[in-house]
Amino acid sequence: MVDPNEQKARQKFAEAEKKSKGSTGFFSFLSGNRTDEAADLFVQAGNLFKICKLWQDAGNSFERSALLHAKMGDSKHDVASNYAEAANCYRKVDPQKAVTCLQKTCDIYTDMGRFSMAARNHVTIAELYESEQPDMEKCMEHYQKAADYYKGEESKSSATKCLVKVAQYAAQLEQFRNAIKVFEEVACWEADHSTLKFAAKNHFFQALLCHLCLDLLDTTHALKRYEEISPSFADSREYKLVKKIIESVEEEDTDAFTEAVQNYDRISRLDEWHTNILVKVKRSIDAEEDLK
Repeated sequence: MVDPNEQKARQKFAEAEKKSKGSTGFFSFLSGNRTDEAADLFVQAGNLFKICKLWQDAGNSFERSALLHAKMGDSKHDVASNYAEAANCYRKVDPQKAVTCLQKTCDIYTDMGRFSMAARNHVTIAELYESEQPDMEKCMEHYQKAADYYKGEESKSSATKCLVKVAQYAAQLEQFRNAIKVFEEVACWEADHSTLKFAAKNHFFQALLCHLCLDLLDTTHALKRYEEISPSFADSREYKLVKKIIESVEEEDTDAFTEAVQNYDRISRLDEWHTNILVKVKRSIDAEEDLK
């Protein structure tokens, strides 16, 4: 048996399509009202399709409404809202279509000067590229755009969250110089705020792990520099771990490296990101040993 809501949805969609074609000739002056009614009917159809969990049809309905509002020159906010609603529906069945609609939403809010709204939608695109449509490069790109917009609006906390994501993905892509630059930017800002010193400690640590993937001497210099920027960092377990890692790398001692990391992990559990970077560092020690 066909769901009554689906029947209503398809009726409203068909009626909206009919009205959206507008009138011609002598009655063309009526077409504006008909188009406006059609846009509303597409939204009604979309909401009914959502109830039925017919996400493709729902997305299409909201997208059609957005197109009509744009054609009529209506409020850009209405156009953006409909594209955003379409994206929410498409996200469940067609991530790429969701990205396309969200990008249109971002463009509209940018044109309107509503940069916080544009930033939020760039974050949503980035999240899609994190999960439904995995692509680290594009994910980084949209987190960076979101961070730039948040900075422009003086939303430093929101910008920082996005920048940390940029740095983490840069490191995963072995763009270590870029990752270091971003982690340092975040950590230096946090170090100036008493309530954020704990977060600064972790981001200095992440920057140092990236340094270790590049150059031991650079890591030693960075360690001293971070100690000057944030004296409290020198008392942290992260600081002490990096010093032990430097010693183990210099001595090409994988056992000492493993012991230092395990001792740290017993008290402060290392997440997947930290573990993956540390594995890269350990491999560099193994490679040095193999060359002998």
